[in-house]
Amino acid sequence: MNTAKDGNAVPAEGAEPISCTIEELIERARSLAEGSRRILGITGAPGAGKSTVAEAVAEALGTQAARVGMDAFHLANTVLAEHGSRDRKGAPDTFDSWGYANLLRRLKDNDEPVVYAPVFDRSLEESIGSAIPVERAVPLVITEGNYLLLDTDGWSACRELIDEVWYLEVAESERQVRLVRRHEAFGKPHDEAEAWALGSDQRNADVVDATRERADLVVALTGHPKPASYAQA
Repeated sequence: MNTAKDGNAVPAEGAEPISCTIEELIERARSLAEGSRRILGITGAPGAGKSTVAEAVAEALGTQAARVGMDAFHLANTVLAEHGSRDRKGAPDTFDSWGYANLLRRLKDNDEPVVYAPVFDRSLEESIGSAIPVERAVPLVITEGNYLLLDTDGWSACRELIDEVWYLEVAESERQVRLVRRHEAFGKPHDEAEAWALGSDQRNADVVDATRERADLVVALTGHPKPASYAQA
């Protein structure tokens, strides 16, 4: 793993990804869960497997970790329609980045007995508020999303609150296949699913790829955990 002598993560700086197993990532997360509240971010392009890895790590850590997602801060479809950006849903400006930053700040400060985080329901394509309770005693919060490393207003405020960010890297062909299958799983016909994966999703992937060098760890996962569905982010 990329660590300095003091145990802190070393920025990736465009380095080749480190091949490791999910078990190794779980152990790294477990070390982050020792002591006071910390926040672990998992990022990567759409279809990289962020949600799958976050779920696997959270499940392994049990009561030591809670999982919240950036996707819960999608602007509502009605708002996107008003803005004329419904067909670009998933782009950086279609999220409430400052709202996400405020949630991370509350989680980082850990002053409240419990913080209730929202969740994004892919079957509805909308967010549901106050759905995930994060109690004060939980030492590690795991959050995943495309834009954790984006250096713009709102998003940069989020990055400042995250202690360590992992960037997941996956072969482009595999990532695109995953995206098409995910869209199909949620009701899109094949042609529409493919158009979305190669259009809007790909434009967002290019934005995410440009943030790669800001990660603390770039990971090429070996023995990737098999997702329960094609809903991986």
